[in-house]
Amino acid sequence: MEYLTVTSLTKYLKAKFDRDPYLETVYLTGEISNFRKRPTHQYFSLKDDGAVINATMFAGKFRQLKFQPENGMKVLVVGRLTLYEKSGQYQIVLEEMIPDGVGALFLKFNQLKAQLTKEGLFQDQFKQSIPVFPKVIGVITSPSGAVIRDIITTVERRFPLAQILLFPTKVQGVGAKEEIVQNIQRANQMPEIDILIVGRGGGSIEDLWAFNEEAVVRAIFESRIPIISSVGHETDTTLADFVSDRRAATPTAAAEIATPNIIELINLLKQQDQRLTKVLQNQIRQYRLRVERLAQSVIFRQPMRLYDGHMQKVDYLSEKLTNILREQLNLKDQMTERLSNRLAHQSPERMVKQYQQTIPMIERNLHQAVRELVRQKQNKAVTAMQSLDLLSPLKVMLRGFSITENQEGQVIREIDSVKVGDQILTKLSSGQIISIVQDIEKLRKGE
Repeated sequence: MEYLTVTSLTKYLKAKFDRDPYLETVYLTGEISNFRKRPTHQYFSLKDDGAVINATMFAGKFRQLKFQPENGMKVLVVGRLTLYEKSGQYQIVLEEMIPDGVGALFLKFNQLKAQLTKEGLFQDQFKQSIPVFPKVIGVITSPSGAVIRDIITTVERRFPLAQILLFPTKVQGVGAKEEIVQNIQRANQMPEIDILIVGRGGGSIEDLWAFNEEAVVRAIFESRIPIISSVGHETDTTLADFVSDRRAATPTAAAEIATPNIIELINLLKQQDQRLTKVLQNQIRQYRLRVERLAQSVIFRQPMRLYDGHMQKVDYLSEKLTNILREQLNLKDQMTERLSNRLAHQSPERMVKQYQQTIPMIERNLHQAVRELVRQKQNKAVTAMQSLDLLSPLKVMLRGFSITENQEGQVIREIDSVKVGDQILTKLSSGQIISIVQDIEKLRKGE
């Protein structure tokens, strides 16, 4: 059996508390007890009829409270459960605390805020810039409240050139949400509106709840016109403030954000005008001095000096150009003379005369060559005829030989090509004999 130390058990239980997702965010209602305001962090208890729990609220969160806690006050709190190891007691570390009575709205506010934050509706990247010189300012608020009067007064004082277009809107109670959304959408259909102010005066969370409605928040987010929210007083915060392009603590502040100060603009323009005038005067003075100095210079008193150097340069260049052209012409003349000599040496007339002189000699050589060629051909022909005559069958037949042919005119060379009864033709030098074969005798071998 292994025994745990108290420290080990406490650390184990604390880890269990810290890792349990159900204890990470806890919503409690209870009565404040043992409260004594301390300089920094606050330590007290929350109790009801059946139990007590220790509560801790650190200085940063406590400074954000919009009320002063007191013993016996019923409150709604949001926090996380943890275990304090030194005493071994569990406690709740508070993140938020409000007086009881608006608990349902407060819970709904936090849940919707978390949802819209997750969707990214409150991110700065979606914020639109406020136009510097608006021509038409749309105001969505109650026509009878102090909001519109403060806005009109501030705009007339700061920038009377701007026109105010009021969208009378119910800003509290049943139907307020629908009217706010409808008027935002109506304003977005009017291209002349440059900026919108959406707001109302201060009040409780119930009075301001229309500006926490999801439909209103999404309508502000989807608006193409930049929107300044002015809902409640400086300490009041609604979801419309988070999603708007700018938040103003009061209607007067909203009008100041929406408009430039015309008096400041006029003063700035006067300052710029004076500064520009001084700059121009200084430049004119400097240019006048330069003109005066130039007017006193030798060049303006004797302007022909400006051309002295140029005229000398022109003379130098003209002479240089003349020399270059003369050299070029000389080269061309020399080249022309060389070409003329070559052409005279290779003149066609001269070459024709030379060829005419060689023609008779060529003709004689040609006639002599032809005669020699004819003689050689004649001698060759005579030799060939003599050789042919020696081989002629007629010469053979003159010596007593004959040629025998069959009926088809073929020379009979073998005894087997003839049979008894065939007609044969024997050719002699003086004629031919037609015979009929009556008998055939073959020579025996060896005879």
